[in-house]
Amino acid sequence: MYARSEPADREPDTSARPPLVRELLLVVGLFVIYKLGRQAANGHVEEAYRNADRVWDFERSVLLPGEGAVQGVLLHSETLIHIANTYYATVHFPATVLFLAYLYWRRPLHYVWSRRILAALTGAALALHLLFPLAPPRMLAAAGLVDTGQVYGPTVYGDTPATDSMANQFAAMPSLHFGWALMVAVGLIVATRSRWRWLWLLHPLVTLLVIVGTANHYWLDSIVVSALLAVAFAALRLERPVPVRLHTHWPSGAGVAAPAVAGAALPVSRIPDPADSEAYASSSSGGRP
Repeated sequence: MYARSEPADREPDTSARPPLVRELLLVVGLFVIYKLGRQAANGHVEEAYRNADRVWDFERSVLLPGEGAVQGVLLHSETLIHIANTYYATVHFPATVLFLAYLYWRRPLHYVWSRRILAALTGAALALHLLFPLAPPRMLAAAGLVDTGQVYGPTVYGDTPATDSMANQFAAMPSLHFGWALMVAVGLIVATRSRWRWLWLLHPLVTLLVIVGTANHYWLDSIVVSALLAVAFAALRLERPVPVRLHTHWPSGAGVAAPAVAGAALPVSRIPDPADSEAYASSSSGGRP
């Protein structure tokens, strides 16, 4: 007999929650390492522009839609441009932090799994930043796109990308804006059971339109990060609680029938044979009729 599993919308095992201080130090440490790694990838300006030409030509050769189609929609309204720039600048990190905080307190098992996925995804992205520096489409003359952050604001980047000390602007491939947003949506869909949980997919969808429409990323940046995320999902599976077997000792007194236990063999009572009864009676009476 196995214990009944808890409903999926409740976290049954709070012992899976790791120590808070350790997790804070771990997450902050991973973030610092990532920022330092991005800074280490600076300085490859010419290579980043050559790679941008290659990515642009490849997208056109495989008939991907032009990034300008999305930006053209945004440019019809200055309000939309401001909203898109603000979304790009302010939603990325806070949404991911809130996602991890919610899972830590309410879904510890899902938190550990999601943190591992995000760490693996970010590490793979950092390796690609180092190996494949890429100028975003807003810097590519062939794209003919507008740097909406600089023109309309707000922006998180400096005016001179080559000397920007706050961020590496030549780390467009892959897009962690989209990768993290997709992980947030998948993580919440897996961890919850609300009928509305599929609406979380709006977050990566809006993020995709924003990063392309503001000319900060190519379509290919999102495709590559999605492939990396799929590999991380395949390699790091979500651990499920192991069913607990209950060992119940039933009373064995005379006249008390033990309840049936699933999978256990029960004794079968033998039906007395009339011939056996007559033989027993004859032997008991010494053969007297």
